[in-house]
Amino acid sequence: MAEELRAGGGKAGVGGFLGLIEWLGNKLPDPVFLFLGATALVFVVSAVGTGLGWSVQPVKPRVVTEVRVEGGAEVRVPKLDESGRPQIELVEDGKPVAPRNMLSGDGVYWLAANMVRNFINFPPLGVVLVGMFGIGVAERVGLFSALLRWLARLVPGTMLTPTVVFLGIVSNVASDAGYLILPPLAAGLYVLFKRPPLAGIAAAFAGVSAGFSANLMVGSTDALVGGITEAGAKVLDPNYTVLPTANWYFMAGSTFLLTLVGWAVTAWIVEPRLVATSGPTATDLAADGQGPLSDTERRALGWAMAACGVTLGVVAWMILAPGAPLNGPMPAPAPTFGPIPVTAPATPSAALPQPRWSTAVVPLILVCFLVPGVVYGWLTGAIRSQADLSKAFIGAMVSMAPVIALAFFAAQFIASFQFSQLDRMLAFAGGGVLVRSGLPIPLLLVGLIVLTMIVNLLMSSMSAKWTMLAPIMVPMLMMVGISPELTQGAYRVGDSVTNIVTPLNSYAIVILAAIQRYRKDAGMGNLIALMVPYSLVFAVVWTLFLLAWVAAGIPMGPDAPMWYAPGH
Repeated sequence: MAEELRAGGGKAGVGGFLGLIEWLGNKLPDPVFLFLGATALVFVVSAVGTGLGWSVQPVKPRVVTEVRVEGGAEVRVPKLDESGRPQIELVEDGKPVAPRNMLSGDGVYWLAANMVRNFINFPPLGVVLVGMFGIGVAERVGLFSALLRWLARLVPGTMLTPTVVFLGIVSNVASDAGYLILPPLAAGLYVLFKRPPLAGIAAAFAGVSAGFSANLMVGSTDALVGGITEAGAKVLDPNYTVLPTANWYFMAGSTFLLTLVGWAVTAWIVEPRLVATSGPTATDLAADGQGPLSDTERRALGWAMAACGVTLGVVAWMILAPGAPLNGPMPAPAPTFGPIPVTAPATPSAALPQPRWSTAVVPLILVCFLVPGVVYGWLTGAIRSQADLSKAFIGAMVSMAPVIALAFFAAQFIASFQFSQLDRMLAFAGGGVLVRSGLPIPLLLVGLIVLTMIVNLLMSSMSAKWTMLAPIMVPMLMMVGISPELTQGAYRVGDSVTNIVTPLNSYAIVILAAIQRYRKDAGMGNLIALMVPYSLVFAVVWTLFLLAWVAAGIPMGPDAPMWYAPGH
């Protein structure tokens, strides 16, 4: 083991710790078999839990009332505690949640009957494959190479990392597009600056995933999570409303903070370690296409960018022009194929409707990359016929074969975990322990963040976790004076920072495939070790930032108070 750690660049301190994580992580099975084993574990644990009679009783808070005589009549009013707040008791909410035995005949039948549907409905699958038709063509005809060489002369080397991290954070306004576009672009830029490409992938992944909740703009995710929070708040206060902008101020501030933090982690921890072990990571990229742009390439790039501008203009018209196909709110219900996945619960009616364009992001990515890619390829001679374009499509799909294989087995695990109800039991049990702890307010917020971080390692869907936790956490924290908006902010911190270190992140397989372009033998351990510094530092700094924000008394967003008072 010692020799393997030294070979992997292990050393005293942080390097040795990350080397140990990498060594242990790479002892895990191949990702395909990792997900197979995880699925088998769900089957076994669900059977054991059923046999032992495991169950978790969902609870919800209820205001304690007392009878008073007012105006000669008896009325029930809230019973107040010493601080003047209503007293709350926990009451059972529905039947106990017990595991479904996956080893039973019904469990095995469910998996067999739904295996294809699980795969088809796996969230990243369509995003990756459809998006790669456009991205793959642009890459294969040389557009990315030319664009990167052009950008390399515009972006100062010292600002490369903060630019990548910042773009990753703000990319979540376009849903999951950042996972597809930014990591390979960042890797290419780092190569042109003669820096480890894995550092570029890591910085991009940290921004896109660990900084997922932060942004300068309000997007559809804010509307979704705000609606779920409002539903939780109405358990206690039926008149309470949560706006989609509930965390806007805090998340906008977090965007700049996390950009600086991601820059520091990359510069001080991740990149020095990759340089020290660069060998296979700074892989032998072809020397061609890394020099100055030729006249033909420069002219083709100019026309490709013009074509991209025209395409974006058409897209903008489709979004902004009244009556255009992508203008206005999304129809209800949204167009779907097959059953609505359990990881995407319906947005409560009080939430702001999602815009139409938000569900068309992936096709828009396809078109916005395909059009300039075809123009560039035609002008440089890389595309001369329909057959050339067809070969580019096929080549893009060939490069995605490892992702498709991993997606199939990852989809079975995630669907089985949800169907077994073990995910719901974990959320209800963890939430109940936290709210009964009696901790002071700062520690309650930290406890919620830590709980969410742990649950996120096993259940990466933001909306699914919050749908289960919000009816417990939001009203209970309201009882100690914490507003739903602040509770939501703490949840979103915890929901983001461990996205990058769980192999159950739906997009981990996409990032691993990007890494394997530069390090062929990379496994999940390499990915986890690469991202652990970001996860730990983001968790600590972002939590401290939230506590400092609370101490300063700054609202979380417009009309989003820090503290809750009945009658708000």
